[in-house]
Amino acid sequence: MTRIFAYDTLSEAVNDLQRRGYTDSLELTGPTITCRARDLTLSPEAFVIDEFHRFEGETDPSDESIVYAISSKEQDLHGILINAYGLYGSDVAQEMVHKLTVDR
Repeated sequence: MTRIFAYDTLSEAVNDLQRRGYTDSLELTGPTITCRARDLTLSPEAFVIDEFHRFEGETDPSDESIVYAISSKEQDLHGILINAYGLYGSDVAQEMVHKLTVDR
């Protein structure tokens, strides 16, 4: 049985994901995702999005964000990627956009 997680705030989601083992900090770097602490760069085919959570700012559109729980078996990686979405989303390569699109 799959457990569904729901959070009211971005910080609540991040704290729980870290508690559940998603401890690597990830960032978008063009066509890849990077974990600077481990000097790793992952192309879209090298990781899996295990779950995601969207948060909408009540009054400020710049508060719209999405947090991804990402893993890579090959790299023994479990990390968190936080990104803005909508008008404030990152300018990333099309292949990465497809991978991070959660409304498939």
